[in-house]
Amino acid sequence: MTVAPAIATDHLLDTPLPQLLAELDVDLVDSSITDRGFFGALVERRDGSRVLSMPPGRSAFERDTAARMLLAEGLDLDSPPVPAPLAVSRV
Repeated sequence: MTVAPAIATDHLLDTPLPQLLAELDVDLVDSSITDRGFFGALVERRDGSRVLSMPPGRSAFERDTAARMLLAEGLDLDSPPVPAPLAVSRV
């Protein structure tokens, strides 16, 4: 299992997303789920690799923001909580 490095909140929020994904060894893929209430999913495979699956067609701002929230929550990074009414579920 791959362990995410400890990252400071400012690094999580300020680092360009492609660089952040590379640092965390996370692959970004388009999801086939297009429901407006679905912002994405961070999946850790059995081999320890991670995939961030996000719906296509969202604005760059929405996609970037949702990606950072999912990464922070899914990897237990030091970050502010997800704002209501959004929620992150673990399965």
